[in-house]
Amino acid sequence: MDKPKSGIRAALEYTGIPQSWLSARPRLPSRNWLIFIALTSSVLSYYTYDRHQARKIRASYIDRVKHFSEEPMKSSELPRKVTVYGAKWPGDEDHQRATRFFKKYVKPILVAAAIDYDIVATRQLGDLTRHVASSVVNQRRNALGIDRPPASPINLPNKLSEEQQRTRELEGGIILVGRHTLKEYMAGLERGWSGGLEKVDREEHLAQELAADGTFDEVEEGKSPVGVVHDPEAEPIPTSSRLPPSRNTALLPPLVLSKSPSIPDATSEPLVVDSPPSTLPPQPPLLLVPFTNHIGFRYIPHMIWSFFNERDRVRAGAESAYALVMGQTRDFRGPDSLHSDDTLLQEARKSTESSTASGVQDSVQGGDLDFMLWSEKLIKPHSPLSSISDARKSYYSTLPSRLATARQLARGEREMTKEEEKNPPASEVELRAERLAKESKWRAQEEGWNIVRPGTGVRWAEMFRGVLKVFKTPEEDGGSTEAGGV
Repeated sequence: MDKPKSGIRAALEYTGIPQSWLSARPRLPSRNWLIFIALTSSVLSYYTYDRHQARKIRASYIDRVKHFSEEPMKSSELPRKVTVYGAKWPGDEDHQRATRFFKKYVKPILVAAAIDYDIVATRQLGDLTRHVASSVVNQRRNALGIDRPPASPINLPNKLSEEQQRTRELEGGIILVGRHTLKEYMAGLERGWSGGLEKVDREEHLAQELAADGTFDEVEEGKSPVGVVHDPEAEPIPTSSRLPPSRNTALLPPLVLSKSPSIPDATSEPLVVDSPPSTLPPQPPLLLVPFTNHIGFRYIPHMIWSFFNERDRVRAGAESAYALVMGQTRDFRGPDSLHSDDTLLQEARKSTESSTASGVQDSVQGGDLDFMLWSEKLIKPHSPLSSISDARKSYYSTLPSRLATARQLARGEREMTKEEEKNPPASEVELRAERLAKESKWRAQEEGWNIVRPGTGVRWAEMFRGVLKVFKTPEEDGGSTEAGGV
């Protein structure tokens, strides 16, 4: 005799639910389903726990500093402001990786403490070095009265004077994201304070160098083409250019670039000779933020581990920002055994691409110059020198034929083909401009790589000792710098 049905089951049967569903008995999933459920739930649980801890850590540091934003300010006062430097990581096409790390992990704490920031953008290796060196040279020229800051046509009541602006910079600080940024910043600082005060136009200097190497010189031929009468010694006939009018000296013929030494240039700036100062003026304190970037298939396990350990990066960024907010500084610790600048330069030039992993250990300098020294092993496989060499070789192998085509069309030696009518070839003027742009980019990348290359060490000068300051971190001695990995 069948067991009488309960009222709930009878009611559910009338709704159209199959009887097999109502009479089914629960049972354990199969072995494969149990493995899948266990792995999935473990991964999701660990991810949820990590993100919860990350939010908790960030909130705890925000609570520590938010009282600074609640302090009243006068209408004429300005908030504290810091400058952020994030250089391009070698081998990464995204040049904003370091600045995004700052915005995600350091910026929230600064915003909670009502601290303003200014990010200096860089697009390729060496840009930060050239920017810092140029800023230092301008500062030295202004201090000596060689240059004067441009006067504003309108006197605004809240506009800061040069002295007030400098005081605000000293009270703020400078944030350096990663060891590669520290290398570029120190190289620019050393170049700006150790070099001369002359303003050098890099593009004009390179244009003169390229114009004198004979790449665009005419090749003398025994006979002229049939039906064409021209002097082989004559200057090439200029062709029409698709470029907008410009006064760039790179677009002028080589003869125009050369100036007679007997004719002085009235518009040229007088030569300024100034020896490097023995002591430096006060410098803004530095905040060294740990940052790494894993690129390549070999680092996929590191990327996976980093994805599930977001709390480590949040803690590293929050601790760095908290140190800046509190404003406790100490002297920048230089190398234990000082080398002369000439020795450092010789060591940098002797270090080659074939340096092994021991090359990173050989670059130990001591003090804060060894900040995140272990991260150089991540940069070593991403040398741009081989790609630059291949690109330069490929470009110069096709340049003679392109130059010959441009001159033939300019002199009317032949007519354009149908393909050339659809895609007009570059003129000689455009080829000169193209070569200048390519060489400028290649040489800038080579210069930048020589600065951040593993084994070269951080540039240091004795004049920096006792002048450079560093913000103290809460766990300066016991903390792990590897927490900043990406």
